[in-house]
Amino acid sequence: MTESVATKKLVVGQTAELTREVTANDIEKFTDISGDRNPIHYDEQAAKQSKFGEIVVQGGVTSAILNAVVAEELPGPGTVFLNVNWDFKAPVRPGDTITGRVEVVEAREDKPVTKIKTEVVRDDGTVVLDGTAVCYTMSLT
Repeated sequence: MTESVATKKLVVGQTAELTREVTANDIEKFTDISGDRNPIHYDEQAAKQSKFGEIVVQGGVTSAILNAVVAEELPGPGTVFLNVNWDFKAPVRPGDTITGRVEVVEAREDKPVTKIKTEVVRDDGTVVLDGTAVCYTMSLT
């Protein structure tokens, strides 16, 4: 019998990551979910006049990879965010490949609560998001 995620011992320093390519279709899907129709995501002229100089994806698309890392890898299935503190450092554009990384910085002994360092990095090495999050992991068994 395998140990449930909620009772599995998490250790400070554990890491996990996932990588994916971001596409223009991600902008469309996120707009359907959120209603975010900011012109810098769609209008090339407006985007060219912005400080970004071209179309960028919504921040929710960028941060979503961290949802996947937390739910699928570390701490794992049954995990939800209780708190996030993220700084968006640079834009992500359609065609960029991003990697979401997490590292355990605190793991409570008395309950399944974990504090993690979070980071999203573009394929050119640019950190586009960094910060921390506090997660709670429910037992799914």
